[in-house]
Amino acid sequence: MGSRVAVVAEGYDVVLVGGGAMSATLGVLLRRVPHYSFARGAAGVERLRLRHAALRGHPLFEGLELVRDRDAMAELLPLMFEGRPADEEVALCRSRGGTDVDYGVLTRRLFAALERDGVEVRTGHEVRSLSRDRRSWRLRVRDLAGRRDYGVHGSFVFLGAGGGTLPLLQSAGVAETRAYGGFPISGRFLRTDRPELVAAHHAKVYSHAEPGAPSLSVPHLDTRVVGGRTYLMFGPFAAFSPRFLKRGRLTDLPGSITPGNLPTLLGAARAERAMLRYLVGQLAQTGRDRLRALRRFVPRARAGDWEPITAGQRVQVVKPVNGRGSIAGFGTEVVTSAYGGLAALLGASPGASASVAIMLDVIERAFPGRLPGWRPALRELVPAYGTAPSERPEPARETARTLGLE
Repeated sequence: MGSRVAVVAEGYDVVLVGGGAMSATLGVLLRRVPHYSFARGAAGVERLRLRHAALRGHPLFEGLELVRDRDAMAELLPLMFEGRPADEEVALCRSRGGTDVDYGVLTRRLFAALERDGVEVRTGHEVRSLSRDRRSWRLRVRDLAGRRDYGVHGSFVFLGAGGGTLPLLQSAGVAETRAYGGFPISGRFLRTDRPELVAAHHAKVYSHAEPGAPSLSVPHLDTRVVGGRTYLMFGPFAAFSPRFLKRGRLTDLPGSITPGNLPTLLGAARAERAMLRYLVGQLAQTGRDRLRALRRFVPRARAGDWEPITAGQRVQVVKPVNGRGSIAGFGTEVVTSAYGGLAALLGASPGASASVAIMLDVIERAFPGRLPGWRPALRELVPAYGTAPSERPEPARETARTLGLE
């Protein structure tokens, strides 16, 4: 949603602030799209072989296939193998149970369902500040259409606003995040909707990061269906913007620097030199460089068939780790306040695929006193709740059967 933050309120008692991650769930608008790992070179092929050997016995990876036959690979992924050098050492690992979900349409459907249940949903609003009074949390909200500000209060607030979460925590003076900072990185992709290319590639294919590159740089060529239209997307390519949201402000990054987090940010800059070198290298890339990277996947790719797009904005969490500033991985982090009544989602990629696990974490940490009474309902919604799939694989298998993904 970019800066068009959604405000969801029920009687102004519970307020949820956020975008797609907080509002996504699986079960509808789901299409079968096989997932592949793609390895190039002797070292890459050996890593893929070892990975397949380690995972194939796990219940969640049943049916995982290692493919080494060149003709079979060309039949599975014709776009990637047309024109590929015959002497190039390559391998594939295939999972037939992969999916593609149009989370934008799904989010709108979920909001419509909430409205039918009597929940008030407001979009096109921006939360400007968050503060605490004696009994509740107070938000100052801007109606972007009417250009007016008004107040909202609630006994519980969940902040799932992507990069917009950190400034709101800072405005509230939440002690747990006083030393936290944010480092924004834009994600850019090459995209095509040419029918002959889309028809030749029905898959999500992930390779391995180049030597010295961070894990978030793993290149992939994906089938994506957005609003009923099918695309191929290749990337990511990193770019820098000081905005904390895709349509945020140029002052977001400098405005987030405080005396409390400045030592953390400086420490991270010293400790994360490899990340900075990677980012500088990405910023220096030309269109020809990006086409060269694409041709490692699609050997006969032509520049005129693909367009560059900015897909989103990530804000890496920068926090003290073992006494020094560090970029805290590339996942998500849930923060709760000692005041109570507040939970927040921070991180580089609070994506829809992780939303169920994230919200279970929020419930467990924010409502520990009510959790015992809620467990039966949670197990009805998530049969595997509280157990490891390796110990009790049947719920995962039942979910696959229900979704037609056996």
